[in-house]
Amino acid sequence: MAEPTVRVPGIVLASLMFHHVNNDSDVEGLLLGESRFDEQVTISDSQPDHIHIEEIYNIQQHIACHRLNILYSSSGEVNMDVLQKMLSDHNQYRVIGWYRQRRNTEQHMTFREKLVHEKLKSAVSNPHMIFMLMTSSRAMPAGSTHKMEYSAFISRSRCFMNIPVLVTNLGLLEQQGYWKVSAPCSAEGYNLTMRKHGSKFFCPNGLLREVNEVNKMNESLQGQLQTLNLQAFPVPDESIFMEAQMDLETTEEQRPLLQESLTNCQKRQQETL
Repeated sequence: MAEPTVRVPGIVLASLMFHHVNNDSDVEGLLLGESRFDEQVTISDSQPDHIHIEEIYNIQQHIACHRLNILYSSSGEVNMDVLQKMLSDHNQYRVIGWYRQRRNTEQHMTFREKLVHEKLKSAVSNPHMIFMLMTSSRAMPAGSTHKMEYSAFISRSRCFMNIPVLVTNLGLLEQQGYWKVSAPCSAEGYNLTMRKHGSKFFCPNGLLREVNEVNKMNESLQGQLQTLNLQAFPVPDESIFMEAQMDLETTEEQRPLLQESLTNCQKRQQETL
């Protein structure tokens, strides 16, 4: 299973913090960059080959909303006009996630943020979007020192998991290490190809068309199974329950009379004997 990781340059993270500190309210916006999968194969004579897949999200830029809660409605529906206006100078395929900055709160996603996240995934046709949460609070009672915490989340089958965030400063790189960066020309060529031929293989929600067909077949099979289940085990009519209940009540009312008749019969038998 791929291990997702978010990498953000120090200058981008500093820009996010600067924008947050210089606003009186919470801040939210879109994250631009690129995502890729790295596969590492470890070959050994003593044991089977080990394949390690790493899912990397490189944040390169951010676009802030000029006002809070304009990107989506109170019910979590994405405002497509605002989204297209924010991306007027950028490519939609560069959107890898969104962010929100809050004050004096915990590092947990709210129900509304989870709902907006799922709606944004469909709006930008990216099922692998990330969410970055930044929270600031006072470290000293006098307010002279503040602390900033940040974390990233990704959804897997509507279950949100916290993923590590690595700040890529030059001082953190090892001398013998090397940095793998996708070439801009190949990324642009990939985007052009996806725009031209993507509609043939992918649906607007980002899933393969075959996956949607399998989901439709599964829903059809579920419907047929429910129909057969009702035919094999039909649900009794409500009128039958009403009649049974009335018979039960009548029997309960006649029970004392039946007991009295039975007692009289027993007495007559004893007198006869």
